[in-house]
Amino acid sequence: MARHHGPVLVDTNVIIECWRVSAWKALTSGYAVETIQMCEIETQTGLQRRRPEQQIDAKVLRDTLKAVHPVNDVERASALLRDDHMRFLDAGEQMLWAHAITRGDAWVLCGPDKASLRMGLRLGLRDRLVSLERLLADIGHRPKVALREAHTQKWLDQALVQLSNLERPTP
Repeated sequence: MARHHGPVLVDTNVIIECWRVSAWKALTSGYAVETIQMCEIETQTGLQRRRPEQQIDAKVLRDTLKAVHPVNDVERASALLRDDHMRFLDAGEQMLWAHAITRGDAWVLCGPDKASLRMGLRLGLRDRLVSLERLLADIGHRPKVALREAHTQKWLDQALVQLSNLERPTP
């Protein structure tokens, strides 16, 4: 796969993992990384239960993201009408997908949540789902600390096969 040159939409899990393995600077230097406001908020919850390397500096996060998008009730309702299984996603993933499906550009989405991946398949957007490992490899960055399994290309490939057997894209 060639290196992606468009926007990269990330969920909270990806932001936290990048911070954990010290890959955030590499990711945001190599790509136009974007998220939604709810994911930004989620990065700041539970700080007291995180190790120091997983505590995300809100200012650094905001300064290094290309964009943090608001998602309004109309966008969420539209997403729910497009596929009622959207309701099974947690708030961050639901809003990230509600935002993503309004875009007309060549975005990709990076997030290891299986319900979110399943939504991508249901929407016929399998080719837009990418692993953190692939994104980092494509810009020549190899973290010194191993990525958690759910952020690897092998895990993503296996999850997509498993989920594809459960779903067909909605028209």
